[in-house]
Amino acid sequence: MASTSAAAAASRGNGDAGRLRNAAFTLYSDNQSLIAEIRKNIVLMKEVAVDLERDGQSQMVKELEDAAVELLGASEDYTHFSAAIQSVGNEYGPGPELTDFKKLFEDEVLKLKGDSSSAPQNHPLLRQFREAVWNVHHAGQPMPGDEQEDIVMTSTQCNLLNITCPLSGRPITELADPVRSMDCKHIYEKKAILHYIKSKHGRAQCPVAACPKILQAERVVCDALLQIEIDEMRSMSKQAGHTGMIEDFTNLDEEEEKEEEDEE
Repeated sequence: MASTSAAAAASRGNGDAGRLRNAAFTLYSDNQSLIAEIRKNIVLMKEVAVDLERDGQSQMVKELEDAAVELLGASEDYTHFSAAIQSVGNEYGPGPELTDFKKLFEDEVLKLKGDSSSAPQNHPLLRQFREAVWNVHHAGQPMPGDEQEDIVMTSTQCNLLNITCPLSGRPITELADPVRSMDCKHIYEKKAILHYIKSKHGRAQCPVAACPKILQAERVVCDALLQIEIDEMRSMSKQAGHTGMIEDFTNLDEEEEKEEEDEE
């Protein structure tokens, strides 16, 4: 009788944990969609700021930049909330005492914020905003206080953990159907990773070197932010390539001047 009661209690506990995980996933997805909308709006704000800079509306450009900083701060907060929701949902296990979920969540948020070194002022999207405005009147010139190498380095920063699919070897910017693991955050080509998971019969360790996470097909998804982050990476790569082109043309001009001097 006792064993039957214990089994029933365990079954109820597992059911509660499953429902909590499902609820956490729903909240996580909603938050990801909100973060994606914030990033889309910052890109639109950058385009408006460029038009205003062309019209000489410097004060309005500054106000837009300040608003972008505030939005990026909110985006960072939502990112921490999303990660905390996911962590609590994944790690919760029923115990003999009532669980204080509010404290669990708040402790996880504080831990994530403490581990984070990111700040809105250093966000790549804000850097893109400032570069786009600067280039209206100073294209090809480094922004004040920056060396050319610093611009290239900062412009190519991104939030993506891997830049190529570990299975196909293709750059993630060229993947037809990219997906990301909800557990380790690595990115793959959907068809390749699903085939890999199926072939491992329940023991599919992430194919990224040194990653210990075991993958599950239902937890490898195209989340709301993934495509936006890939688009951001494409944009930053184009900017870095443009900088390299400027440097190449500068060198070419110097070589032509030297040849003309030799001819004289």
